[in-house]
Amino acid sequence: MTFRDSVAALLVTASLFGCSTTSEHGVTMPLTATRHNAGQIANATLTSWDKQITGFSFFISGVPTGSSLPLRVYTFIYKGSCQQPGPVAYEMNDQVTTERVATSGWTFERSAPVAMSILLSGGYSIVVRSVPEDGNADLFCGDIKAQEPTK
Repeated sequence: MTFRDSVAALLVTASLFGCSTTSEHGVTMPLTATRHNAGQIANATLTSWDKQITGFSFFISGVPTGSSLPLRVYTFIYKGSCQQPGPVAYEMNDQVTTERVATSGWTFERSAPVAMSILLSGGYSIVVRSVPEDGNADLFCGDIKAQEPTK
């Protein structure tokens, strides 16, 4: 990854956080590329939309060669960690489309009907997966845990 791509990813993340409609600070967490998507980067910013809904803003730098366009991905919250996933706790697949950004990546937003404080208490992970037509492969995973809020 070039320095330009790293700066672009940071700017996209910052701009997504700036669009938040809550007075609470968000938490940005890195997502790790799986073996199906090696060499790519991603992150998710969690924000509390209200007391029982958590919003997610995602940036992903790329997907495996041959993925269908326009890019569609599924997102899930699992109980457990990336290393030891449990059952699906929340599916965030009301929509599966993404938006291409000029910085060689994609952004998308999702929401889950759960308080952010519950997710940050530990024991959950996020998975970004390709749609069945593109192999139904896990592309990125990240363990949800409390971190220093972004400012």
